[in-house]
Order: sequence, then structure tokens, then C-alpha cells
Amino acid sequence: MDFVIEPMAAEDWEQVRAIYQEGIRRGNATFETSAPSWEQWDQAHLPFCRLVARVAGAAAGWAALSPVSARQAYAGVAEASIYVSEKAQGKGIGTALQEELNRQSEAHGIWTLQGVVFAENTASLALLKKTGFREVGRRERIAQLDGRWRDTILLERRSPVIGKD
Repeated sequence: MDFVIEPMAAEDWEQVRAIYQEGIRRGNATFETSAPSWEQWDQAHLPFCRLVARVAGAAAGWAALSPVSARQAYAGVAEASIYVSEKAQGKGIGTALQEELNRQSEAHGIWTLQGVVFAENTASLALLKKTGFREVGRRERIAQLDGRWRDTILLERRSPVIGKD
């Protein structure tokens, strides 16, 4: 599948939101139960490292970073989010998005990326491990989704370039 990765713009939101809604509907991607408005999403994510993968001009996946804390000491730590549309999964888009997110995050001074993945989401766990993340631990019964307690796996990728001093 031919695709390109480009910076995400506000105009991409409806397509990005639809992909996010697919992930929510599948029930293995997030504790969220509905996608936010553009304004809410924009405010919750860092202004850089917002990527969209396009196939024939249409969004097929996206990636972005969220700060893990407002404290200055954690300014170089961000949580990575990657979503790929159902019809584009298994085509290398998720891997390409994560690899580009790794590169761009380092260019913006991010020394640690973290991922929080449902324990049952084996595809996302494999993707993160393939792109340099390591498992830090399991958070048992961390929260409920649809009345069911869920475990998450915390993973991190430490930059080999940033934060080595």
C-alpha cells in the first residue's frame, strides 16, 4: 500500500476523528468512549509531532503526542498515540508513523516516549516493541471501560540521542 506521512492540520480533523472513533468502537484502543472536538483534542496534544498517513489523499492513520505532566521536569516525556483505520491495518502504516514520531520527537527534545496499551491489544504491543519500546510494567485493574476492569501495559522508548547527559 502506497502512503505518505505528512503533518496533521486542523482540516484533517474529521478524517482523523473518524479513525479515532473506529479505535474507540473496537474497545481495545482507549478508555475514551467518544472522540473529542478538535478544540479539546488540540489542547490535549503537543503542538508538534502531529502526523497523518495518507493513502490516495485520504487519512489512513494518525499519530500525536500528549504531555505526561505539566511539571517542567517532565518536559521531555510524552505519551504517543497511534491509530490506523481498520481498512489500512497490517500494511506498515502504524510502524511508519511510530518511526517518524520517534525521529520528530527527538528533534523537539523529547527524551522519553511512553505508550499505554490494553493488555489484550497484542498488535499495538508488538508495534511498540518493534519500534524501540520496552515493557516497563503492567497496571492491573487500572480503570473500567464499559463496566469491566482493564489492565494496561506501560511501555517506554528512551531516546539514544536526547537526554543522555
